[in-house]
Amino acid sequence: MNALRLTAKKEYGEILKDTKLAREREKTDVIEESIRPYAIAEKLRSLRLRKSMGLAQLAAHTGLSAAMLSKLENARLVPTLPTLVRIATVFNVGLDYFFTDPRKRHVVAISRKDERIKFPADAKPRDAAYDFESLNFRATERKLNAFLAHFHDLPPAKIAPHYHAGVELLYVINGELEISIGTEIYQLSKGDAIYFDSIQKHAYRSRGPGHCAAVVVTTGT
Repeated sequence: MNALRLTAKKEYGEILKDTKLAREREKTDVIEESIRPYAIAEKLRSLRLRKSMGLAQLAAHTGLSAAMLSKLENARLVPTLPTLVRIATVFNVGLDYFFTDPRKRHVVAISRKDERIKFPADAKPRDAAYDFESLNFRATERKLNAFLAHFHDLPPAKIAPHYHAGVELLYVINGELEISIGTEIYQLSKGDAIYFDSIQKHAYRSRGPGHCAAVVVTTGT
């Protein structure tokens, strides 16, 4: 009788142990599935390889073992926050670097020709030196601004120079363009490009009988 009780107790203990292990595995699976979209293992490997650093070197810098780092890079171990902090410190990145979904980091925005609207550069259309269409209006996280500009041949007295922070790149795709930057005046033709610090006062003017247009890219605005 006692032997049967010991056997039952042992079996019950094994069942509890197996149940506990199953729950732990289930929790681990849930965690792994939750962080999978962030591709942390790939990011860890990419950071190290970009610096041409070996696992042993990274281990020396972080105080973590090379074996552990290898498991992290191969997604065989779920990293803890303190572990990621150590690695982030070595590569001078923020902790948020690991928790940005790479599928959402890459911005793709298409601006269709028939979707764009042409706006005058001046509140009074007749006084506008050019009209413009935004080429990246659909992008929600713009690091620059791109426009398709259509220039007019206005009398010099009606042209109002402007300026803004950052830089500007202009590429003439049609016609002849006169652009003044500071005290200098430049003549551009189809296929010409100009890059300048846009903190300087500048103005544009079409110089020719034909249609004048250019792609304009600005930063810092």
